[in-house]
Amino acid sequence: MLFKVFLNWTGGLAIALVLGFAPTPARAYQIDCAILLCLAGGWPASAECAHARAVFIRRITPWPIEPPLQIWRCPMNVSERTPLQSPIPKIWEASHQTSQMLGQVILAQMVEGGANIDISGLEFDFVRSIRVWDVRYYSHRERGRDDDCSESYNMRLGTYGTQGEFGWQRTTPAAAPQWVLPSRRCSSSNWRRGVGVEWEDHEGNHGYEWVAY
Repeated sequence: MLFKVFLNWTGGLAIALVLGFAPTPARAYQIDCAILLCLAGGWPASAECAHARAVFIRRITPWPIEPPLQIWRCPMNVSERTPLQSPIPKIWEASHQTSQMLGQVILAQMVEGGANIDISGLEFDFVRSIRVWDVRYYSHRERGRDDDCSESYNMRLGTYGTQGEFGWQRTTPAAAPQWVLPSRRCSSSNWRRGVGVEWEDHEGNHGYEWVAY
């Protein structure tokens, strides 16, 4: 698939070209563009993707907890001084293969300077798959004279909307996956605090990272 080949070409050189910079330290690239591409490709092995993944994880490391992907920081606007005719409509008409379409749309918009990207399509579900689990505290232990079990928690879940907007909502232990709360058993040692992020790449492969604090 074009997108997969694109991400793996010469160990990350394609990412450097798409992001519009020569691989020299003198000129910085837009990290959120790199996160978008590397996440979609399953974090392929390259220096650029290793750095992008490190920033992705660092952003959810307290404090403060930030959206791991800030797609609004990835510049995809047409330059007012040098307007270009965007090839995006032709790309969407020419291809019906999701992976090829995704790679060509991102590639064209970053290199050619197309209009703001529309990520509402199914091919960008990998963005909406990102979930941030903020466990302020969780405990399930015996309390009181009768040694009754008491489960207490303060948890919230961060998710992405249709166009990549990020928001928080309250959540419960029952909604959390096992890697967030390995056990809900009543125990004197059952205590948990930390932040975790999970995602799926463009092919649906799942990954996660947990940061205890």
